[in-house]
Amino acid sequence: MVLIDNQTSWKVPKKRIKKILKYLGVEKDIEVVITTNREIQRINSQFRDIDKPTDVLSFPLSDEVETPLLGTIVISFDFVKDGAKRYGHRKKDEFILLFIHGLLHLLGYDHEIDNGEMREKESEIVKRFGLPDSLIVRT
Repeated sequence: MVLIDNQTSWKVPKKRIKKILKYLGVEKDIEVVITTNREIQRINSQFRDIDKPTDVLSFPLSDEVETPLLGTIVISFDFVKDGAKRYGHRKKDEFILLFIHGLLHLLGYDHEIDNGEMREKESEIVKRFGLPDSLIVRT
């Protein structure tokens, strides 16, 4: 199940989220929060000690805790709008790219320390769902 906390008026592409979760075989629940730069900056400062907005944050729950929730993905809709405009694609596509990136972190991938596994998996999903270049590929 996908639990959505949409703090904007934008319509979240729930069907695409569910298709990606099914493709990856994710059986646990996912919480997705869509918010503003101001709020994601507050969260980033509180939990990562980085006082600036960011595009996506992931908060996996420990495997040691018995819960049906895999974790939470927080996405800045301001970044969604800016990224879609900058890269010339739809907001829906930019949102899904950020969602995929956050989801892979929940699943244990970490592009900062792995040997390209997250980049490879992200590219696989992007191709499978006909999306534009992903975050890792663009940076």
